[in-house]
Amino acid sequence: MSYTALYRKFRPDTFEGVKGQDHIVTTLRNQMNTGRVGHAYLFCGTRGTGKTSIAKIFAKAVNCRQPVNGSPCLTCDMCRAIAAGSSMNVIEIDAASNNGVDNIREIRDEVAYPPTDGKYKVYIIDEVHMLSTGAFNALLKTLEEPPAYVIFILATTEAHRIPITILSRCQRYDFRRIPLDTITGHLRELVQEEGQEAEERALAYVARKADGSMRDALSLLDQCMAFYFGETLTYEKVLQVLGGVDAETFQKLLSAVCGGDVAGAVAVVEELIVAGRELAQFVTDFTWYLRNLLLLQISDKVENTLDVSAEQIAAMKEAAQKTDAETLMRYIRIFSELSNQLRYSTQKRIVTEVAIIKLCRPQMETGVEDLAARVKELERKIEEGVPAAPAPKTVRQQTEDEEQPEAPAVLPTAVPEDIKLVVEHWHSMLEKNVSGGDFQALEKANLSLGQDGQLLVAFDYRDKFDCQRMEMAGIPARLEEIIAETLRKQVKCTFRLAGEGQKVQAAYPDLRNIINMEIQEES
Repeated sequence: MSYTALYRKFRPDTFEGVKGQDHIVTTLRNQMNTGRVGHAYLFCGTRGTGKTSIAKIFAKAVNCRQPVNGSPCLTCDMCRAIAAGSSMNVIEIDAASNNGVDNIREIRDEVAYPPTDGKYKVYIIDEVHMLSTGAFNALLKTLEEPPAYVIFILATTEAHRIPITILSRCQRYDFRRIPLDTITGHLRELVQEEGQEAEERALAYVARKADGSMRDALSLLDQCMAFYFGETLTYEKVLQVLGGVDAETFQKLLSAVCGGDVAGAVAVVEELIVAGRELAQFVTDFTWYLRNLLLLQISDKVENTLDVSAEQIAAMKEAAQKTDAETLMRYIRIFSELSNQLRYSTQKRIVTEVAIIKLCRPQMETGVEDLAARVKELERKIEEGVPAAPAPKTVRQQTEDEEQPEAPAVLPTAVPEDIKLVVEHWHSMLEKNVSGGDFQALEKANLSLGQDGQLLVAFDYRDKFDCQRMEMAGIPARLEEIIAETLRKQVKCTFRLAGEGQKVQAAYPDLRNIINMEIQEES
């Protein structure tokens, strides 16, 4: 026997089984109990909230031989026939593929004939907003004055696309997104019925990712249970299957951002990509994480509204102390904009990294919120005792500086043995371990000697983009690893950029040009 998906297996067949739509279920039951059944209904709402399921239940109820409190009995011949799909009284139409005038004319011709058995002929038209203008016009007259034995149930996710002439002739029911705790509780029941064990935290994450859709939640749970069939479904396993990110990663990213550590923040993104995480989902989850931090900052009574454990709330309160509410709102704005950009971007990783750089470097933006962030950054530096930038030179001083001849390069009088060894093997090390644009940029750079025996990799001002890009990608640290692995030497590597209009050779003499000269080696 073929396997049945959970969302089909556990589709409700009575009003009692419907979750999260009590306002609609109560109304339809009262209509059944009082005999005030309408002739046209419009079910509106997002996907997976029960529109089609309630339409089928209502179709059974109006034709049931012995309804129980407004719900179908499921035992009479009419209920069994409708459930099996063999009843001629319930006609389901997919308007996405049957949206022409001829399809609606067929319905108009059919409604002239009463049902051979049962009370009502029920037409369920799914995705009704897909009907053409001509089809809506053809439906209008029938919908306005249908025979007493005909009921139309129109279902749509986009009610704004339906003509007002159709809307005014229907009883409209708006389906709400199903609450998180309702979905979690239903998932818990299904897991127990399926004989599988699952952590409460894992089920809560599945429910949160479903975004108010019970069908999406069941599909996601089905996917997780299939991957770990017969095993306890833990939070970490759910994250692995669904490509989610845990709170510890968010805390690590937030720490890097608050500290202005671009390389560390970009490294977190690199880890997510290597682990196979979906960037769009990561952006959504991190935005919710920032939203929770903001709520914790501005109020002391929001713990009950956050769908996280007590341990996570304690950790989030600690993380919230690293920044302020205004900064968090700036972060949320940037990531909300990023979420929209990712829908249409073909370079999702680059767009995400640029947004993270914006978080770390408020000076890159010129908006009002960003200017406030820049002022706070300056205040922080002043408090830490960072010296202010020198005053700008006057035009006369700049002219005098331009007239002075460029100072000759100062060659080192002693080269440490480790630096000399690195310079001699520089090309071969790069050739084996670095490729593409990084290899070309590093080959073109000057190798100079810094303080405390550091290796300065100096770039011309025109290569500013390459220098900054490699710094953000952590290339200096990677070079140190390559040197340690190849030469068994610990050498500190630092990137430097020559000033605008300044010759890189004058500021940072290249040791490759002078290494063969008679230079005293440092003992």
